[in-house]
Amino acid sequence: MIIEALIAVTFAASIAVLLAPDRVAGRLAAALSLLPVIGSLYMWSRFDATGNALMGGDIAFETMVPWLELGGYTLNWHVGVDGIGLPLVVLTTLLSTLAIVSAWTPIDDRQSQFYGLMLFMEANLLGVFTALDFFVWFVFWEAVLLPMYFLIGVWGGPRRKYAAIKFFVYTNIASLAMFIGFIALVFGLGDSVSSLDMPAIAQALRAGELGSLYGIPAATLQSVAFVAMFLGFAVKVPIVPFHTWLPDAHVEAPSPVSVMLAGVLLKMGTYALLRFNFTMMPETATAFAVPIALIAVISVIYGAMLALAQQDLKRIVAYSSVSSMGYVILGLIAYTTYGVGGATFQMIAHGLISGLMFMSVGVIYNATHTRMVGDMSGMADRMPVTTGILVAGAFGYMGLPLMAGFAGEFFIFKGAFESTVTGAMPLFTAAAMFGIVIVAGYLLFAMQRTLFGAFRLETDYEVGPAALHETVPLAILLVTIIVLGVAPDLFFGMIQDAVNPLLEFGGELA
Repeated sequence: MIIEALIAVTFAASIAVLLAPDRVAGRLAAALSLLPVIGSLYMWSRFDATGNALMGGDIAFETMVPWLELGGYTLNWHVGVDGIGLPLVVLTTLLSTLAIVSAWTPIDDRQSQFYGLMLFMEANLLGVFTALDFFVWFVFWEAVLLPMYFLIGVWGGPRRKYAAIKFFVYTNIASLAMFIGFIALVFGLGDSVSSLDMPAIAQALRAGELGSLYGIPAATLQSVAFVAMFLGFAVKVPIVPFHTWLPDAHVEAPSPVSVMLAGVLLKMGTYALLRFNFTMMPETATAFAVPIALIAVISVIYGAMLALAQQDLKRIVAYSSVSSMGYVILGLIAYTTYGVGGATFQMIAHGLISGLMFMSVGVIYNATHTRMVGDMSGMADRMPVTTGILVAGAFGYMGLPLMAGFAGEFFIFKGAFESTVTGAMPLFTAAAMFGIVIVAGYLLFAMQRTLFGAFRLETDYEVGPAALHETVPLAILLVTIIVLGVAPDLFFGMIQDAVNPLLEFGGELA
């Protein structure tokens, strides 16, 4: 029952903070958010499950209780984790606490509401990564949108309402497409499934039990459903050309919200692609291998080129997220242990590094009140610790060895080069590797202009070293990135155990 306790405690914390006076809300939220961190680390220390939760493998901390009947299907409260879900649970709890602490400086209005919504969002994110019944999962999936909408729309920048509405419309339409595709598969399975239990549906689909639906042949139904679900999840990732909501959301959102958006919410899309499309319908995925790999490469290169053209530090990091998520898609479609495992590890690595980058930019903005590259220089003289950590995070983005980003990208490239889903995979992989060069270009250019040289600031503010509560979260993130880069098996071993079973289709390990 630890997962239920984790979610319930986080929900209760959000209510307690909502009711608390503004003057204590930030500290109270940070203190209460430590409880899920402790719980997730306890789960990690006790984790001993093997296999994939959707493929009949062990499910750690599992609870399955019949809930209600709906339309002839049994809905169950079914939660649990395997080696794919648990690392994302740990990432969610850690980033939530650090984002809350980093908000102490910039958030000075309606603090109890802000921190309450942050905790409410965390609780639903934990549900997304642990739910194993589609109905339960979908409730959590949709509930994440509400706090993010208000966090952007109320505490954001001058164009916050536009950005919040754009975010909500894009993701809601995407959810509808995904929902229609999945329910079509459930109806096509007919009597093969009597519930919306995700493991049962996954195993039925992989066993070839999908039938025709309203005269649509099974093969066509599965292909159409796959595309609908892929497009729905692609908006959440996001990948080109469904990425246009992301820069607006990041630029207008407060930096702590950007940390959660880039660090965790984007991982909802890649996690769902892995759980649904690539686990439940592997043959269909490999049939679409060429267009999916092409989309991944375009996202890598185009996202990096867009970042190269930006002058706003937040936009630079936002577009770099589009580029980084392209690597995850490339790893997933490789269908090798290192490809899919590396993609899952890269979700964690990118969550930490992008969180560090957005948090660092936020600390600089708190002091300078500008994010424009041309408005400042020489920040290293006035904020040495913050700029040092920002530089380290940027090198992590570039794939510096002994940092988590290098491990994730190395695993992906190794797995993609070895992939046999299409003969063109080595070419796609080589093209994607060029993205690293562009990443180095725009990050080094931005750092050279803003952090080094003679001090200059266009805005009229005194700049000095950041406060302790601003630098400690940055230091914790940097240490975590280095630890995972030095010892990736802290997570990669359990990820491999969960990934290998889903690669077994068509006779042998892909």
